[in-house]
Amino acid sequence: MRKVIIITGLTASGKSGLAIKIAEKYNGEIISADSVQIYRGLDIGSAKESKEIMAKIPHHLIDIKDFDESYNVGEFMHDCEVKIKDIISRDKTPIIVGGTAMYIKALLEGYSLGTTSAHNDFREKYQKLAQDKGNEYVWDELNKLNPEKAKTVHYNNLKRVIRYLEIEHYGKEDTNLCKILDEYNVCAVGIIADREMIYNRINNRVDEMIKDGLKEEVEGLLKSGASFDNQSLTSIGYREWVDYYSNKLDLNQTIDLIKQHTRNYCKRQLTFLKTIKGLKLLELIDAEEYIKGFLNDTNR
Repeated sequence: MRKVIIITGLTASGKSGLAIKIAEKYNGEIISADSVQIYRGLDIGSAKESKEIMAKIPHHLIDIKDFDESYNVGEFMHDCEVKIKDIISRDKTPIIVGGTAMYIKALLEGYSLGTTSAHNDFREKYQKLAQDKGNEYVWDELNKLNPEKAKTVHYNNLKRVIRYLEIEHYGKEDTNLCKILDEYNVCAVGIIADREMIYNRINNRVDEMIKDGLKEEVEGLLKSGASFDNQSLTSIGYREWVDYYSNKLDLNQTIDLIKQHTRNYCKRQLTFLKTIKGLKLLELIDAEEYIKGFLNDTNR
């Protein structure tokens, strides 16, 4: 069976750097599993690799959508499958890397095509709540139940938000799973690290983003017609600028908010990663050795 590598883990844990090292050594190409890096123009806030690195090591599923387009897990699964087959057809190693844990969970456990039957009373209840309290209130209900799922849908996409809430409440009554990795030999690692170290790296990364022009990047997107209602700008690093441009926060407060939200997200990431079947949680050095052992083992 052909081998596929999956590298996920905490924000700022060194996922991308490890993926590049493995790709260089084992003739690999990288498939991004990042729900923000899919967007053109969202470069600094999503921590995309430099053009030089991406020219050296082919990267896929980056810059495939405009800022006003949406994207979901089902689309990712389809696109990822196409890229895996293409990379393997050229005798290279697919390396899937990214921190969008819902994408990784779908890859390793299968993705439900969503066959939960309709519960009209339930849907009407949340449609009424949206009318009375706003779409964001209903989205917050989903976020409390499943933050990763909520991250994949904008609050103004009310129909989908309510559908996801319906699935959370009633379950998937007819489990119809789409699996794309059954025919491959998969090594999946999730990189974890000491909390203080990760938090320091997050704070430093945000400072670097500001120096590299994150504020100017956001301004450029807004001038191009982007809105904070777009799915793309609801991600951490972008959504915090809403209050800055509404004159509710100054620049330093906005920077601190990005850091705070990223740290909070990191906590949720760790909790969610622990639920993913088939994912081995390791520190960075151990993860590298584990992957190399897997790729060097000719009996696998």
